[in-house]
Amino acid sequence: MILTLIEHDQGVIDPQTFGMLTAVRGLAAEQGGALHAILIGADVAGLAAGLGDYGVTAVHLIEQESLDAYAPNAWAACVVEVMAAEKPTAVVGVGTERSNEVMAHVAARTDLPLAANCLAVQPEDDAWFVTRMRWGGTLHEEARLHGEPKLLTIAALGIEVETAPSGSAPEIIAVIPDLTDADLLVRVISRVEPERKGISLTDAPVVVSGGRGVGSAEGFAVLEQLAALLNGAVGCSRVVTNNGWRPHAEQIGQTGTRVAPELYIACGISGAIQHWVGCKGAKQILAINTDAEAPMVTKADYAVIGDLHEVIPALMAEIEKLKG
Repeated sequence: MILTLIEHDQGVIDPQTFGMLTAVRGLAAEQGGALHAILIGADVAGLAAGLGDYGVTAVHLIEQESLDAYAPNAWAACVVEVMAAEKPTAVVGVGTERSNEVMAHVAARTDLPLAANCLAVQPEDDAWFVTRMRWGGTLHEEARLHGEPKLLTIAALGIEVETAPSGSAPEIIAVIPDLTDADLLVRVISRVEPERKGISLTDAPVVVSGGRGVGSAEGFAVLEQLAALLNGAVGCSRVVTNNGWRPHAEQIGQTGTRVAPELYIACGISGAIQHWVGCKGAKQILAINTDAEAPMVTKADYAVIGDLHEVIPALMAEIEKLKG
């Protein structure tokens, strides 16, 4: 049996979790075992039923009022408790900041190795062969993961989510955790939500992103118009936020947001490796740049060599024609 950690926040399962379940479902089938999930929170039972659509056959449900907010030590304690009772072959999370944090605590509590942000997993007799992202995705490392059970997280951004052929409501197994005050010492106690206008970067089917070549904060007006026309969102490179042209919340890259839209339009972005890490999950990349040798241009699926302030208005005119 493979045990998976379901990441959720404010009543919504993180979409990357479904990508992880899609990947792990095949792994569980190869191992000849079932796919179980652990769901932790104060009022999360309603999230369990839908997990059957992704191949989960049983959900270990941990509902406790003290778990109303995210607490990494407490989540890890719950995972370890279920591990001890169920003896899974592997425990798998999604490669997000939160799940990586929880799984790191699980590894520390059990004195087991953890392979984070795995891109591929191949079970072997006594160790699993994994390929994982290192250095923010700029390096892929091949390694053998030992330990019983195996602990890993899956880099699920960009995985095509697929439902199980014969999904059904999973069995619910109620678990009452033995938590201490120390487990709950670190927890979320308040939130300051950023002001959001329109669709978010992580949900947008199209991201129109600008770099140094945009020239100024005012230069982003045409990018906003193109994004609105395509029902997309505006992003930017690090140099743009450093110059104060756009907020950090819009930064794409290793130290910003990682996106995987259907189309990523890079406008005036040279394409430093840190930025490429944030956008390489896009299905298609279009680069608009005056420099034909820019890294973003050479890596993109399509490129237009020219001044973005001339290219984008012409592009919008053609799109409006097609829309009638």
